[in-house]
Amino acid sequence: MTDAPGETMTDAIEPRGDLALQTLAMPADTNANGDIFGGWLMGQMDLGASIPARALSRGRVATVHVEAMTFHRAVQVGDMVTIYADLQKRGRSSMRYGVEAWITRMPSGERHKVTEAVFIYVAIDEEGKSRPLP
Repeated sequence: MTDAPGETMTDAIEPRGDLALQTLAMPADTNANGDIFGGWLMGQMDLGASIPARALSRGRVATVHVEAMTFHRAVQVGDMVTIYADLQKRGRSSMRYGVEAWITRMPSGERHKVTEAVFIYVAIDEEGKSRPLP
């Protein structure tokens, strides 16, 4: 895929996966530079992808691994943050999701992919032990 002049790869593509979560970046979530704290964004991605993981597992899940976290651009206060989750692999008890965070910058309506990562969840029982997926 090639980019149009002045366009970056993160802007040229559409989100992969299904809409999992949408929220607003608020002032309480900023770092010392006034941008949204990366840990907050990672937490939103984990929360978002856990929703389809819980649905697939029909119960509790635990995040066991996050890999390849890449931050493309800063999130600003007032940006609408949208999390997309794409099931990449299903194991006996584990689920691997590609997760993307996109923002819609208000009031311009510009959309950008800001972060992406892979989250791995395991279905767990009431005692916290792994269990097979249904």
